[in-house]
Amino acid sequence: MSAPGPSADEAALKELIADELGAVRDRSLRLTTDVLAEDELTAQVSPLMSPLVWDLAHVGNYEELWLLRAAAGREAMRPEIDDLYDAFEHPRSERPTLPLLKPEEARSYIGTVRSKVLDTLSSVRFDTPDPLTSGGFVYGMVVQHEHMHDETMLATHQLRRGAPALLDPTAEPLQVPGGGAGEGADEVLIEAGPFQMGTSDEPWAYDNERPVHIVDLPAYYIDVEPVTNAAYTAFIEAGGYDDPRWWHPAGWEWRSTGGKRAPAFWERDGGQWLRRRFGRTEPVPPGEPVQHVSWYEADAYARWAGKRLPTEAEWEKAARWDPDAGRSRRYPWGDVYEEGRANLGQRALHPSETGSYAAGASAYGVRRLLGDVWEWTSSDFHGYPGFRSFPYKEYSEVFFGPDYKVLRGGSWATHPLAIRGSFRNWDYPIRRQIFSGFRCARSVARSAAGEGR
Repeated sequence: MSAPGPSADEAALKELIADELGAVRDRSLRLTTDVLAEDELTAQVSPLMSPLVWDLAHVGNYEELWLLRAAAGREAMRPEIDDLYDAFEHPRSERPTLPLLKPEEARSYIGTVRSKVLDTLSSVRFDTPDPLTSGGFVYGMVVQHEHMHDETMLATHQLRRGAPALLDPTAEPLQVPGGGAGEGADEVLIEAGPFQMGTSDEPWAYDNERPVHIVDLPAYYIDVEPVTNAAYTAFIEAGGYDDPRWWHPAGWEWRSTGGKRAPAFWERDGGQWLRRRFGRTEPVPPGEPVQHVSWYEADAYARWAGKRLPTEAEWEKAARWDPDAGRSRRYPWGDVYEEGRANLGQRALHPSETGSYAAGASAYGVRRLLGDVWEWTSSDFHGYPGFRSFPYKEYSEVFFGPDYKVLRGGSWATHPLAIRGSFRNWDYPIRRQIFSGFRCARSVARSAAGEGR
C-alpha cells in the first residue's frame, strides 16, 4: 500500500489510515514482544542501537504527541515519560540506563494510545488549511515513523548474536529477469538537461523532500543495477582494502583504525566468503547487491572501478524523470504503487538477485532503484532551495551539513508506504549496520576504462 494521492476522499483516507495504523503495529509487535523474551527486549545488542523495548514505547509516545495531543487536542496521558522517549534528549548508548517501561507495560501503553487515536480519528478534519492535518499529513507522518523504527528494529535483530528470532517469509519476491531499456548493458546514458527534483504536491512527503525545483545536469552514465556481492568481492580480492589510492583520507583512517577488510557481517572461511544474516551463517550470494557497506567503502569501490558514486540529483533523475512526458514520476515505473515492481516491505529478509523486478525499471531502464538496498550517493545532506522546516526542525534541519551523506531508494526492509522516488535518507559515512549498498555513475567526459583494473 502506498500513500494517498493529492485528492484522496476524506472518508476513504480515514479508512486507509486506520488500516495502515493496524498493519504497522502488527509489524512492530512481530519484531518485539511476539518473538522475544523480556530480557532480550531490554538488552542492548550494540551501543549503536536502542534496546528494542525503547523503540516499541517510543513509537507509541510519538503517536500520542502528534495524534492525540497535536491533532486531536487531548490531554497528555503520560507526560512524565516524554523525556525518556525523546530521541534528542538521550543518545542510544545511554538508553539502557533509563527507567524505561517494561515490555508488557510498553505494549499496554502503546495499545491504549492506539485505541484513543482510533476513537478520535472520525472527529479530526482533513479538509482544513492547517498543514498538520490537511490531507491527513500528521497521520501519514506517524505511520511512516513507525515503519522507519521497524526497519531500525530489523537492524537491531541483525546485530543480535543469539538464536534467530526471524525467519524468511514463505513467499519470496518475484524474480523477473531481463526487460527494460538498456537490457544487456551495465550502464545507461542519462542525457543532459533539466528535470524536476523533489515534490510540492506529495501529501505525506517530509519537509526535506520539498519543494519541487528544477535541476539542470550534464550528461552522465549510471549503473543499471546496484553493485553485486560478486563485483564487490573482486574489489576485495584485488587488494582494494589495502590500497589507499581508492580511499577518501577519512575513510582510509576509518579502515585502518578499525581493521576493516570486508562488508559488515562477512567472514572468510577457506576459499569462500560467508555472511551472518539474522543469526544464520550462509555463503555470500554472488548475485545479490552488496549490503552493510559504509559510504567510505562504496566510494573506494567506485574509484577502483574507474567510476564514482552518483550525486543525489543524478540518482533522482535516473529514478523519476520521464523525458518523453517531461515530468517526474512518483515511482520509477509510474505514479501508482504496484506489487511485484520492487523488493520492499520485508517480503524477504535479504536483497533480490540481479535481473529481478525488471517491471520496476525507470523510464531510462535503470532497475531496482526502490527496494533491495539503500543506495549511498556522493551528496551531503542539505535542504532544497526554499526549504521550510515542518513540523519540527529535529526531523531534518538539525542534520544538514557535511557530516551526513544522503542515501536513496529504500531497502528490502522499507515499507512501500514509507518510500517514494523523492524520499531522502541520510547517515554518517561510517555506518554499516543499516541495509546500505550502492550503484556507480561516471561522467560522460571520463573514459569508461577502469582506473584500477
